[in-house]
Amino acid sequence: QPQLVESGGGLVQPGGSLRLSCAVSGLILDLDYYAIGWFRQAPGKEREGVSCLSRSGDSTYYADAVKGRFTISRDNAKNTVYLQMNSLKPEDTAVYYCAADSIQIGTIETMCVMNDFGSWGQGTQVTVSS
Repeated sequence: QPQLVESGGGLVQPGGSLRLSCAVSGLILDLDYYAIGWFRQAPGKEREGVSCLSRSGDSTYYADAVKGRFTISRDNAKNTVYLQMNSLKPEDTAVYYCAADSIQIGTIETMCVMNDFGSWGQGTQVTVSS
């Protein structure tokens, strides 16, 4: 099972930017062979899929709430996944988790919406407030 460790969270003012990183270790295959995703959970709410990237990167999903503001990417050489977050809003405040899975069944959108990933990190807190 891959191990995932998120970093880069913190306190940012509305309109600001943050880049989250997720270091992935314990891989059997190259990172390119894994579907990856970012998820978030705000207090009192269920965890939701924010953005996911398919194996080989040919398909990407973004939740409507973050389209045009967030960008998911990965660096296979560094075994690291990123989430660039721009124009942050108070409603983006949540604990953000990264996830990975070498098995992709169905579309990446379905995997993301259903939170259907096998390996998860511990999360990093993002707080957007003035």
